[in-house]
Amino acid sequence: MPNIKSVAKDVVRSRQRRERNNAAKSRIKTFVKKTQAAITAADAATVPALLSQTCSTVDKAAKRGIIHPNAAARRKSRLMKRAAAALKTA
Repeated sequence: MPNIKSVAKDVVRSRQRRERNNAAKSRIKTFVKKTQAAITAADAATVPALLSQTCSTVDKAAKRGIIHPNAAARRKSRLMKRAAAALKTA
């Protein structure tokens, strides 16, 4: 443990930020998996809603600096492309 009070507070803050960031990244992964599962199942009813939630979650993470904006755009683009192709064939 640090000897200096402000450094001890920094350690606590960085731990809280790390937990918050990991939770946001996990939320992104969960929504992406759910959306991909719906796309492969060709569930046309739930894909648009899941896609919207996933895009919103990814955008929020990018806005907060948890993931890079280009990474967010890439994830959304790939999901949209898969969804469009799946719904087109279905």
